[in-house]
Amino acid sequence: MPKYVYRFSEGDKDQKDLLGGKGANLAEMTRLDLPVPPGFTITTDACRAYLASGEVPEELSVQVTTALRGVEEELGRELGAAEDPLLVSVRSGAKFSMPGMMETVLNIGLNDVSVKGLAAASSDERFAWDSYRRLIQMFGKTVLDIDGDHFSDALDAKKDARGVSMDYELPVDALQELVEEYKAIVKEHAGIDFPQDPRSQLDMATEAVFRSWNTERAHIYRRREKIPHDLGTAVNVCTMVFGNMGETSGTGVCFTRDPSTGRTGVYGDYLVNAQGEDVVAGIRNTLSLADLERLDKASYDELRSIMRRLETHYRDLCDIEFTIERGKLWMLQTRVGKRTAAAAFRVATQLVDEKLITMDEALTRVSGEQLTQLMFPQFDDDSSRDLLTRAMAASPGAAVGYIAFDNDEAVSRAEKGDSVILVRRETNPDDLPGMVAAAGVLTPGVTP
Repeated sequence: MPKYVYRFSEGDKDQKDLLGGKGANLAEMTRLDLPVPPGFTITTDACRAYLASGEVPEELSVQVTTALRGVEEELGRELGAAEDPLLVSVRSGAKFSMPGMMETVLNIGLNDVSVKGLAAASSDERFAWDSYRRLIQMFGKTVLDIDGDHFSDALDAKKDARGVSMDYELPVDALQELVEEYKAIVKEHAGIDFPQDPRSQLDMATEAVFRSWNTERAHIYRRREKIPHDLGTAVNVCTMVFGNMGETSGTGVCFTRDPSTGRTGVYGDYLVNAQGEDVVAGIRNTLSLADLERLDKASYDELRSIMRRLETHYRDLCDIEFTIERGKLWMLQTRVGKRTAAAAFRVATQLVDEKLITMDEALTRVSGEQLTQLMFPQFDDDSSRDLLTRAMAASPGAAVGYIAFDNDEAVSRAEKGDSVILVRRETNPDDLPGMVAAAGVLTPGVTP
């Protein structure tokens, strides 16, 4: 029987071809005895078998059951149980980071029964119902391909009706109403009831990850980045830890050095009482890691120690995702961080000076493409201009062009030979065609 499933404790960072980037690095952090929630990775072999036949291999279901029961035994909880349920996340994870892949689905295992068990186990009814509405929203959008605006519009309408501006200000009864409204959206637009069986949720999310390998935006990204189309993606199933359990919880991302400049220091963003993608979605203003030190010094100190350990282990700038659940730090992901061309040169020379890498290694850390980026056009800092807004630069170089507010317009104008600036409230993987066609991308900053 082919081995399609690996527990995090079975792999290491050198198995990216088999376990994907996320899975290999989760395994490596587990091997380093860092605080990683228990879980397992479904291999790229399983994905390729699915893509070849159009069906999930029969052996995969058996191996997932075995791995899942191992996690349940380790934690003393069962997936979607009526009392103190185990919940998991499902994340795609190809060898190379690909924005065209399926987004994460959190809180798998929640249903009309287990949500009450989660409320009792956490002593927080609001947290449980907020987690349930998030599951239906993410599952509907990413697994069932329902337009996410249906859920966002319902959420905005509920906040308006209750006179609040932020998600976390909605009371329990409003979240319970949202759950029913979200289930109705699923029924209307997917033609099925939201699945109440936890294992069905897990299996449907896994198959959706496999399917996402061949989406149009994934193909576009692979062509652009010259990534082979036959690699397939792994699937990571990880025990849920919760950053939305009150003021002593939160979620964040950080870098061991500044990915924009390469300078040493403390760089990252943190959101209190938040979950999953909230920190990178741009919906709420994030805090700095310096704010985390003020709010929870013990977690901050542990995080800083782990950041240093990971940078030493990988001998490179590391990008890290973490969650704090009621004062307990958990590591959700690490990888060698992407960086600007200027940062690549600076980090390479710094690591040589710190005797972490040799000069020969430093030469391999900087590509000809990055050297070219240093020569990208720039605006003249001394020229006169009318300043309209400010924002954080996401990539090097300056761009000029006609404004386009949606993907179709950006692609259409670019095909006519116009230089286009794609302007979006926030970008997501669906914007990839417009981003590829545009000379530049602009998202809102802070008006001066």
